[in-house]
Amino acid sequence: MNSSPAIMVKDLVKNYGEMVALKGLNFQVYPGEVFGYLGPNGAGKTTTIRILAGLSHPTKGHCTVLGQNTTGNPSLYHHLGIVFEESNLYERLSGVENLRFFAALHGISPARVQTLLKVYGLEKAARRPVGTYSKGMKRRLLICRALLHDPEVLIMDEPTSGLDPTSAGVIHAAIDDYRNQGKTIFLSTHDMSEAETLCDRVAFINQGEIAALDRPGTLKRQHGQATLVIQLRPDERELETLKRAIPTAQVSWEDDLAMVKLPLEDPHLGAYLDQLHNYGTLLTIHSQEASLGQVFREVTGTRLH
Repeated sequence: MNSSPAIMVKDLVKNYGEMVALKGLNFQVYPGEVFGYLGPNGAGKTTTIRILAGLSHPTKGHCTVLGQNTTGNPSLYHHLGIVFEESNLYERLSGVENLRFFAALHGISPARVQTLLKVYGLEKAARRPVGTYSKGMKRRLLICRALLHDPEVLIMDEPTSGLDPTSAGVIHAAIDDYRNQGKTIFLSTHDMSEAETLCDRVAFINQGEIAALDRPGTLKRQHGQATLVIQLRPDERELETLKRAIPTAQVSWEDDLAMVKLPLEDPHLGAYLDQLHNYGTLLTIHSQEASLGQVFREVTGTRLH
């Protein structure tokens, strides 16, 4: 983290009339880092991305990408790639025609187009109209377009939203490869497991403010709660008694089995484990670390859907 930031956001404020969308944001993203940007709908994620991409002007404060101000700076697009959540491809054109059109704007050779189509598994479908592509194929084509000019910084807004695991896996591999090249990724996502797997650091934004920012492991230790998970075949007559006797227990069902979760830090954990034998047959016991989903609920007060 000793190098100059690839992205720097300082005292960033954005108002829409009387509504304050961003309330003085401050954060930095470093070269070679995957930086997760997480928060509930309406928290300010899209507004931040629009300002980083130079599509919207801040009311106060400023942000830079690779040391360049993002406001009124067209030259920035030679160094910045953007993958928006919504597809904005030309659907009547083929995949290769879409890429060649944008490659011509950057003065990029057709060979680069063919390389990206091959890397992202679109070579066979390259001459089909994009309107016939699946959602996953369109998302991969959007990534190809964003990477045409080999940018130093890549902004991705919900890149795997609604995709099947195979398509999502291709995009995850692309993000890892891009980071391994020393490039920078700013990743907005609702997928907490994706953020845990991919991100070096994450920031939680809530109501226009940064509520927490650190490495995923650090945030899970600070805000999450590790649990002991017990699989129990209960006596149905005793289950309600269990809930009253062990107030910290969270009970859910999987088929005809009860999953009982107890906080590992509960000072009465040993006594509660002894009591569980009275309410059914214990089948399995294992520990479960805190998750970013727990952090999300803790710092935003919002449940994930």
